[in-house]
Amino acid sequence: MEDEQSFSDICGGRLALQRRYYSPSCREFCLSCPRLSLRSLTAVTCTVWLAAYGLFTLCENSMILSAAIFITLLGLLGYLHFVKIDQETLLIIDSLGIQMTSSYASGKESTTFIEMGKVKDVVINEAIYMKVIYYLCILLKDPVEPHGISQVVPVFQSTKPRLDCLIEVYRSCQEILAHQKAASASP
Repeated sequence: MEDEQSFSDICGGRLALQRRYYSPSCREFCLSCPRLSLRSLTAVTCTVWLAAYGLFTLCENSMILSAAIFITLLGLLGYLHFVKIDQETLLIIDSLGIQMTSSYASGKESTTFIEMGKVKDVVINEAIYMKVIYYLCILLKDPVEPHGISQVVPVFQSTKPRLDCLIEVYRSCQEILAHQKAASASP
């Protein structure tokens, strides 16, 4: 079963949350933000090239124009490959673990997997970032102290959804964690 719902990020931008229910013990959440705007790309490119042309008219050195084109292309490729994330995915399977995937605009993907045995809980935390923002995070068990927390792993770091979206994901994660705890408790 799959459904899609619209939400906002902390800056008011549009986000799309796709939920896929594979089974009672496996769910996937994909948060997609809008693709790179051609208007903003054109504005930045024109600004850099106009500034380079202005320097060219003052210095009369054609290397300035070549450098501006080269820097613009390298900057765009770097931005698409290392910065602009189009989609973040959280896949939770009660018997295996949690997988987080970030898909960049260039097509590159970055994946992190956390074994379910290391997961203590999934919580919504708050932080002060010019205002109060909320984020979903995974608490990892401390291997030395059974009741302690060794690490906090934030989820959806790039898309930064608002609280209403986080609550949807949180509830589903808690259902799966409860299902996993019940399955591991019964012989």
